[in-house]
Formats: sequence, C-alpha cells, structure tokens
Amino acid sequence: MESLIIRGKSISGGTVHASGNKNAVLPMIAAALLTREKVTLRNVPDIRDVHTMLDIARTLGAECTYADHVLTMQTPSIATSTVGRSECAKNRTSILFASALIARTGSAELYPPGGDVIGRRRLDGHFYGLTKLGAEMIDDPELYRFKAHRGLRGRELFLDECSVTATEQIMIAASAAQGTTTLYNAAGEPHVCDLARMLNAMGADISGIGSNTLVINGTDSFGGVDYTVASDHIEAGSFLALGAASGVGITVTGTVPRHYWMLRRVFERMGIEIKLKAHSVELPAGQKPEIVCDYGGHIPQISDGPWPQFPSDMMSCAIVAATQCKGTVMFFEKMFESRIYFADRLISMGANAIVCDPHRVVVRGPVALHGVEMSSPDIRAGMAMVIAAICASGTSKVNHAEIIYRGYENLVEKLTALGVDIRAEHD
Repeated sequence: MESLIIRGKSISGGTVHASGNKNAVLPMIAAALLTREKVTLRNVPDIRDVHTMLDIARTLGAECTYADHVLTMQTPSIATSTVGRSECAKNRTSILFASALIARTGSAELYPPGGDVIGRRRLDGHFYGLTKLGAEMIDDPELYRFKAHRGLRGRELFLDECSVTATEQIMIAASAAQGTTTLYNAAGEPHVCDLARMLNAMGADISGIGSNTLVINGTDSFGGVDYTVASDHIEAGSFLALGAASGVGITVTGTVPRHYWMLRRVFERMGIEIKLKAHSVELPAGQKPEIVCDYGGHIPQISDGPWPQFPSDMMSCAIVAATQCKGTVMFFEKMFESRIYFADRLISMGANAIVCDPHRVVVRGPVALHGVEMSSPDIRAGMAMVIAAICASGTSKVNHAEIIYRGYENLVEKLTALGVDIRAEHD
C-alpha cells in the first residue's frame, strides 16, 4: 500500500500541464488490435491503468513499446482470444478487448471486469451491441464467451443508457462489421470522440462524432496510424477544483476550450471564475467564492449527467470545492449510487455536509477543514481527498494512493510544483 502525507495550507499555485486522456487511451489500446500494422499513440499518460491494458495486449499477441509518452503497438497475429481472470479484474476497460478479438478471430472470452467500486456498473449495453451485431453469447456469469464465426453485420442499434464504454465497444465492433451500423443514444464525451477519430484514421468510416447518433460503415481493411491523444479534461478539472478550493491561482495548459464549457457553468454557480483560452484554462487567484442561488433565493442543485452535462468524474472534487464556498448547495449524483458516500470522509475533516441518500449531499460553507487519516475508495474520490487535505490545517494521510495513480500521472511531482508539501510513503 502506498500513502500520501500532505501538510495542509502549503500550496502556492502555478501552472500544470494536462496529461493525455486516460479514458481515450485505454479503448485505443484495445482498438489497436484491429490491425496487423503499426499503431503509434502520442501523449499517452504514464499511469497504472495504461500499463494494465498493455499487459493484456501483450498476452493477446501485441508487440508494445512505451517510452516518453509514446506508445507503439503492432499485432501481426492474435496469440489467444482469452483474457485471463486476474487481468480482467484490474480495470473496467478490459471488457473492450472483446470487439477487437471477435473481429480478428471470430471469438472472445473474458472474465468480469474490475475497476472503481462506485456502485453498480451495467454491462448490458456491451452484450446488447455485440449480440445484435451478430456475436453469439454463451450464458455463463463467470466467463463471457462470444462467437461470431460468420463475422459481424451492421444494423440499427439503440442504447437504453448513454454508456461511454458500451458506445466504445460498439464503435470498435461496428467498424469491423459488414454493412452500416446506426447507433442511437450514443455517448459523446471527448474521449469517445477521440477514439472515433483514431478509428477513422485507421480506415474506419464513422460520422456524427460528438452527437448522440453515430453512423458507422464497416471495413475489413484497417491500417496503421500515428495519432496524438487529446488532453484529459477530468485531470485538468481536478486541478482547477484544487485552485477553487484553496484560493490560489492555477493555470492548466494543453487544454481544448470546448471541453470545459459545462465546468465553467458549474464553477460560476459556486462564484468561481475560470478563463478559457485557446490552449489553457486559467483560474485567477484571490477569489472569494459564494454560491449563487437559483432565481427566487432557492438553494441551487449541481447534478451530473451524460455529456455535455457535468461529468460524474468531477463530482467528488467539486464537492470539496463547495466546502470552501459561502452558502449552501445540493449535489445530485445521478449515475452511480456509491460515489457520494466519500463525503463521510469530508465530514470527519469538519465539513458541514449532510448525506441525504446514496445520490444526494447538501454542503454548506465555508468551513475550516482539519487533517485526518483516510483511505481512497476510488480514483476521483481519492483525488478529492488530496484536495481536501491540501486545504486543511495540519497533516493528513491518504492511504491506498495507488488507486489515485490509476488516473493521475506524476501526481506528487505536479502538486510539489504548485508548492504543496507532499510526499509518498510505502507501507
């Protein structure tokens, strides 16, 4: 176990460069198995989830080299169509190898995926998409077996929920299917769009990127690609939330302005200004945030939802920022029933918050937080605890920091550059 020891009130502010988007890179690694030719991905973050996906890709026959944020993959042949139990258990995106394996070999076997424990995370959209495109699924709750020896065939599909990973699974599979697939109620997050553009660069034909309707014309000829991954708007948003909570100025570089439109609206509701520039986002220092009431003086509600609504992955960090804002606000987490429970850790630090139910928490601020020892339950809650520790008086210890490292590259180094007194300990 690794822990972070943080001395509060030590941050001075500065500039952070956004890393590549982990939620784009992970499905791209799976999609790279569609071709026998070389795939080069640039701006790949050096995080644990990337290395886990590469370990799986190697067992399946991929030749991978990774250095200085550049990943090169080539899979001349598939060594096995089975992803092992231990590999699947390490992250959720292991399930995305199913579509590429089916396309290359006509079959795939995978065990239930792991990932953050933030509530029930359905796989129904994956199974619906693959079976409707022509894969037979053998009913076994312990091992997902797919066969499509006659290949995949395009058709109209409608997702019953706007699932990111199900959309990615179907995009990869439909790109290799015969004919045309029209996918309705598709996810449109920046990382989904990035995957679609990478597939197009490999020879796929996907239109409607960024909308909730995708039209995918399949091909059996995928080539190599040299593609640069866009920056991670969740990582950038987390550092902006740190600036909002601590009152220091923070600038995040390497950003895409349109990825932060909804974040800016939410920060405005908390009385926080951010400035969107061509390649950076700036949060000025010295702000005194105050919750802006709804018309008529009513307590405002900040809720998440499918893109372009406020990302669920930003809720935890935004809740910490709200503890340092004057006024009262309700957060409504609609997508995962366990994510809000991390607020109990904030309450132990002195936060004035009430967890109403698994989906809602009311926060009133500002409050003076104090340092405690706590454990990270998932990637985003772990980062939120780090932010709370930086804002608190005294020293905090955040255990299970290895969970946070799954999504944040060089976290200690980036925070140290902002003046934070932080060190890692191995227990």
